[in-house]
Order: sequence, then structure tokens, then C-alpha cells
Amino acid sequence: MAVIVRAGAAPLWWAGLVAAAAGAFVSGLTGRRIGLLAGAALFIVTAALVLLARGGRYAELARSASRAGRGDFLQDRAVTVRRWRRGHRWWLLGAFVVAVASSFALPGAGGLVLAGVGAGLWAKAVRIGQRERRDDVLYWVRTDWARGGSPVAERVAGHRTTGPEAGDAAPGGARRRRR
Repeated sequence: MAVIVRAGAAPLWWAGLVAAAAGAFVSGLTGRRIGLLAGAALFIVTAALVLLARGGRYAELARSASRAGRGDFLQDRAVTVRRWRRGHRWWLLGAFVVAVASSFALPGAGGLVLAGVGAGLWAKAVRIGQRERRDDVLYWVRTDWARGGSPVAERVAGHRTTGPEAGDAAPGGARRRRR
């Protein structure tokens, strides 16, 4: 489950940083200093909002999670990340274009908001990983329930659990390090 949350973090983070850097070269309507300071404040607010968004639903589904059965189809981390990024590539591109275009009004702010969303998603995946370590399980979402890309969508009836060594993802959705 944390893999789905984490899948969007890196593209949003890097797209946001590139858009903010591009915006730093434009003086815009408000000037660079005001734009970048506003962007830094928006980065912090956005990251906090994304981190806290739907936290109750995540906790509720984690509390009611059941053991994964033979009929549950759980896919690898790499497949999940690839499918999420392919499914959202136009949204990511659109967000990047809007962030760069917003630099003509408030330089760098749009890019820092985008980077804040990426940082908030990463922090949320870390928080899920802490719960997975504490409970000594990995949480999964059946792939047929998470078709839209959200592990807590309305169609997700519950999470599944496996042992912490199952699959190719570490707690928190990171790549499992092979020894």
C-alpha cells in the first residue's frame, strides 16, 4: 500500500524542483524574493496537508486489515510504481506546466507547491512504514480495488497483510535491499 503512496512522490518532487528553478529566473509580477518566500511557506503548508490528508481512513483500513488469501492478487513494487506513473503521466505533465506558468505571477511558488506534494507523499509513506514495522506486517491493497491509484479509495473494502519479508518492497514502500 505504501508503494502506491510513494509512487508519486519522486516525480512530483523533481518536477516541482525543476519548475521552481525555472521560476527563479523569471522576475514575475511580485519579484523573485517574494515569490520564493511565498513558495517556501506554501511548500511547508502543502507538505503538511498532504501528510495529514485521509489519515483516519488509512488508520481505519490498517486496523481492519485481514491476512492475504490465496485468491488475492498482490503485485510487485516495480509493477505498481510503473503502472501508477504511466497512468498519471499526463497529470504530472500538466501539473509541471501549470507550475512553470505560475512563475510569471509568483516566481518559483508553483514549483515549490508541487515539490511540497511530493514531500508530503514521501512523509506519508514513511509514516505507513513506521506502522508496518510496529505491527510487523506489510499492508497491501488488492490491485482490482486500487485501479484509480489510491490505496484508500471508496472501492477499497480493506487492506490485506503479509509478513514483513513478502514481496520486493520494504516497509514504507521503499525498494527491499538484497543482502
